[in-house]
Amino acid sequence: MSAAKKPTLAVVGATGAVGTVMLGILSERADVWGEIRLIASPRSAGRKLTVRGEQVEVIALSEEAFEGVDIAMFDVPDEVSAQWAPIAAAKGAVAVDNSGAFRMDPDVPLVVPEVNAHAARVRPRGIISNPNCTTLSMIVALGALHAEFGLSELIVSSYQAVSGSGKEGIDTLRDQVAKVAGTDLGSQPGDVRRAVGDLGPYPAPIAFNVVPFAGSLKEDGWSSEELKVRNESRKILGLPDLRVTATCVRVPVITTHSLTVHARFENEVTVAGAHEILSTAPGVVLCDNPAEGEFPTPADVVGTDPTWVGRVRRSLDDPKALELFVCGDNLRKGAALNTAQIAEVVAAELAAA
Repeated sequence: MSAAKKPTLAVVGATGAVGTVMLGILSERADVWGEIRLIASPRSAGRKLTVRGEQVEVIALSEEAFEGVDIAMFDVPDEVSAQWAPIAAAKGAVAVDNSGAFRMDPDVPLVVPEVNAHAARVRPRGIISNPNCTTLSMIVALGALHAEFGLSELIVSSYQAVSGSGKEGIDTLRDQVAKVAGTDLGSQPGDVRRAVGDLGPYPAPIAFNVVPFAGSLKEDGWSSEELKVRNESRKILGLPDLRVTATCVRVPVITTHSLTVHARFENEVTVAGAHEILSTAPGVVLCDNPAEGEFPTPADVVGTDPTWVGRVRRSLDDPKALELFVCGDNLRKGAALNTAQIAEVVAAELAAA
């Protein structure tokens, strides 16, 4: 690609939930793109979607669809990315993948531009991976603190929105709330379970409840979501031996994940020092005045791009540890926005070449 020509971008999965958010983000951010090509399954081909104020026709996913593409963003299930991202790379595109297909591949960088943008330059397979939305909801803030204090341990609990389960999760919550709302249920064991009927993708009712499990069951009782938090945090921060423990909980919130974080550092920390770092860190909003009722909640954070941080406290028993509460919109920074930011990093690299 010549320096004078803006890169051609392909959005694979343009008609899906994350793809729809992506098109909105592309229309909001700086216009660094030439052609934006929308790609989806054959059944969606021919649809017209709006991007940058223009109607663009969706084309079917095929090898030919990647001809002339410089960067291809994949917002599709793991199995689709696993098949098609290498094809896009073989056609000469840099594939930026939002699925879990390549996150732990040692030849695929796992990138959060505010934390490790440099990693995007080394991509042996021509693929760059986007972290899981739960990891992304906290890692921008933790990366800023790690750069100053040196992170040594994380203990986190997540409170994950149902949109992390896709449309089925959202529909299940709304259906269950409609069945239970206004009823005098919940005082006896099994009341809510009997009333809601269909549990959808969850092992227990999600309406008026919390479910201490997210993802699929893995070895020794850990869930896939919990292992992602550990493995991805280590890779992004370049700390392969970082001690990480996570408990992932699904809560009756539509969109925006939250986490409580116990972060221990190599050096002593203070709340004032943490506030100073977080208040100036790119991609972070500090909202921390509990005396005035000021701290982030999903209802306030949904639809915004940054990681929001509040309830910053030094551990009662450890001068090297902080307690935090963080929130991040799992469909924006947790998925579409970070992918777009990675693509912009690559676009700048290509323009400078």
